[in-house]
Amino acid sequence: MRLGHLRLAIGFVPLLLAGLLAPTASAAPPLGGGARIIVNASAHCTLAAIGHDSTGELIGFTASRCGGVGAPVAAEGNGGVVGNVGAANEDVGYAVIKFDPVKVAPIAAFDGFPINGVGSDPGFGQQACTEGGASGVVCGLITVPGSKPGSITANLPAWELGDDGAPVTVNGQLVGLTVTGHVATLVQPGAMPGGQAQIRVALFSAITNDVNAKGGPGAGFAPIPA
Repeated sequence: MRLGHLRLAIGFVPLLLAGLLAPTASAAPPLGGGARIIVNASAHCTLAAIGHDSTGELIGFTASRCGGVGAPVAAEGNGGVVGNVGAANEDVGYAVIKFDPVKVAPIAAFDGFPINGVGSDPGFGQQACTEGGASGVVCGLITVPGSKPGSITANLPAWELGDDGAPVTVNGQLVGLTVTGHVATLVQPGAMPGGQAQIRVALFSAITNDVNAKGGPGAGFAPIPA
């Protein structure tokens, strides 16, 4: 072997080792309606839905009380920031999340909980289902109109630590999100998480009407297709 070739071979060894030892990037976490998220590094909430708006931006929705505009959003268990709150309306009860598409793998059926599009407003006595970060998958009945326009009341469990923002579906169609859950300390002694409770749900029709009227992040939203 010529001296020049020997020097090239020796010089290649550190480069090869560096490539082998370099840390690999963590896979983008799968996110969909029902996924646990952490907003502003402290609020444990649930993602209601994920999809694209009319500009093609990757968008999600959760409860407004989870965090205001600019608040960073992380996928629980992943650690890294994957987006931030781009818009919010506390009166209606929603927040729009702008996701970094490089850091998120959007799916239509997170943890087997399907969201196959946006449905019409549910009626009295109709069965609705939800998946919350604290309560998991449960179903209950729509009861009466909510205390605010654009909302309904449902017999669904929801806890303040984890379930805020959870999707509410009817026959796999997204119809709303949990505005706020209950404070665990107010539960009667012996009561188990997941018990039936009256909660306020923001209708997704009211949410989309508001974001479409404003024309900002989330306008023209369509969930990831199944």
